[in-house]
Amino acid sequence: MSNVPVNSGRRKFLTLTTGVVGAVGAAAVAVPFVKSWSPSEKAKAAGAPVSVDISKIQPGQLIRVEWRGKPVWVVSRTQKVIEELATLDSKLRDPESKEPQQPGYATNAGRSLKPDLFLAVGICTHLGCSPTYLPDSFNEQVEGVESGFFCPCHGSKFDMAGRVFQNVPAPLNLVIPPHYYVDETNILIGVDKGDA
Repeated sequence: MSNVPVNSGRRKFLTLTTGVVGAVGAAAVAVPFVKSWSPSEKAKAAGAPVSVDISKIQPGQLIRVEWRGKPVWVVSRTQKVIEELATLDSKLRDPESKEPQQPGYATNAGRSLKPDLFLAVGICTHLGCSPTYLPDSFNEQVEGVESGFFCPCHGSKFDMAGRVFQNVPAPLNLVIPPHYYVDETNILIGVDKGDA
């Protein structure tokens, strides 16, 4: 056994230095790991609200925008279409929109904030195809109904409020996204007015 005196100052320095280097190394590994839990800027942008200018939309016209990677339709309904909506209840699966496919403020006959403008996610509730807008020839799909949406994949049919007709594969009405009117010519899709 050696009788060399222990340099306690050096021992404390080496212990402290090792601890500091270890802590810095652990932080260097932890910061990127924890940061990876946050969504990327691209992911944040994909879920961001979308602004739509409706100042030039014509009666009967459909505008398509993308929100969260899904097509969203904005349709200007004519007075004739608005009046027709009230006559279709007996042909529809959920005419009163009791299924939660829309925000509370869109649980009405037109499923909208304003009767003349309709917004919906343009994806069929059966298997996710995108229905076709038939502004003048929907009566070929449903007798006596001039305008609507027809899904060519499996034959589902929706009226101009996105309500599904009976005896088709789609089980639910089209989804109405959260939205509000920023002013008379702009809609913000993706948030409710109270959340903005």
